[in-house]
Amino acid sequence: MEARLNVFASPSAGKALKHLTAVGKVVSDTGLPATTQELVKIRASQINGCGFCLDMHTKEAIAAGENATRLHLVAAWREAKVFTDAERAALELTEEGTRIADAAGGVSDEVWANAAKHFDEEQLTGLTMLIALINSYNRLNVIVQQPAGDYQVGQFG
Repeated sequence: MEARLNVFASPSAGKALKHLTAVGKVVSDTGLPATTQELVKIRASQINGCGFCLDMHTKEAIAAGENATRLHLVAAWREAKVFTDAERAALELTEEGTRIADAAGGVSDEVWANAAKHFDEEQLTGLTMLIALINSYNRLNVIVQQPAGDYQVGQFG
């Protein structure tokens, strides 16, 4: 399988991806736990059907010490006992933030308030930016049909 467009060879895509990467660095500096960041990336990528991002973020999570049980249960986090209350709040916000069109009012006040109980304002900022960022990456990769399976940990620095 080949991607429809080689975004890695495109000068324009390279410029845009540099800015998206910079947003990721800002998110990392907000104090949002790295484990939570990977769980959010995985859940949004599952919802959006982005194989490339799932390949990347599950491998990065494993390399960072995440265990297989938790990774296997991300899609069923509501029924799983392996996530903290803060992680569950982040996953809930991720789902509503990813499925904005499915809810008349977007992200509910209840979901936001639950996340705000577990994260300070900087971390909430990071979480919100991360959800928007991973959705952008997912959409790019799904549109160009970026193939999955060959990602190497640390491949993008």
